Amino acid sequence: MTEATPPAQDLAGRSALITGASRGIGLGVARHLLDRGASVTLTARKQGQLDEAVTSLADLGAPERVLAVAGNSGDAAARARAVDAAVERFGSLDVLVNNAATNPQYGPLMEADLGAVAKIFDVNVVAALGFVQEAHRAWMGEHGGAVVNMASVGGFRSSGVIGAYGASKAALIRLTEELAWELGPAIRVNAVAPALVKTRMAEALWSGQEEEIAARYPMRRLGTTGDVAALVGFLVSDAAAWITGETVRVDGGLLATGST
Repeated sequence: MTEATPPAQDLAGRSALITGASRGIGLGVARHLLDRGASVTLTARKQGQLDEAVTSLADLGAPERVLAVAGNSGDAAARARAVDAAVERFGSLDVLVNNAATNPQYGPLMEADLGAVAKIFDVNVVAALGFVQEAHRAWMGEHGGAVVNMASVGGFRSSGVIGAYGASKAALIRLTEELAWELGPAIRVNAVAPALVKTRMAEALWSGQEEEIAARYPMRRLGTTGDVAALVGFLVSDAAAWITGETVRVDGGLLATGST
């Protein structure tokens, strides 16, 4: 049996802040970056879930490189608190992963509650920009860094049922390009666009019909948090030093089929 290759420690000495990191993709990204030597600050709304997330990372044996800061990403004071805590604890903020998202609207847009739509854009777009502003103020503006925004294939094509969410992710893709232009060369800003990933947030979209949905993908399976985390890890590393303003699809080939 071939032994697994140990992860490269190419992110050692770097500090990363991941939003929406108590579970799902955010927690998967935190685990991946921690495994590659980075220090990680996890932020999400609920302290209890963050505590569970920190416990789940204990097998990596680096508790001194993990910090959890509870707060709502839609709250400006909470964003500042998380960024400041990361810089104070680890001495820098080299990586920001805007993963926090919400989707309280499902179904036709003509029947959508506009309050729910506003919340989607506030969390998925405005808060992401707010975190970049805070990171720029606290560290990146003077020292540089890398930002990854969590977009979605829904930002490229209509879904018919999660239209407001898709529109917010399209806005995030454009925001990524604008920030890459404005903040280069010291700060690189990219996005990743997953298709359906098996997380609790997306469970209603695949539970009970996983095989049927997976058959639509050329890769014949749904995504995992590890699939997304590995791409994020590449984009924040020196291996991606000349990549900025890009949105990279990690979708098992779904968009190549012309379907959604």
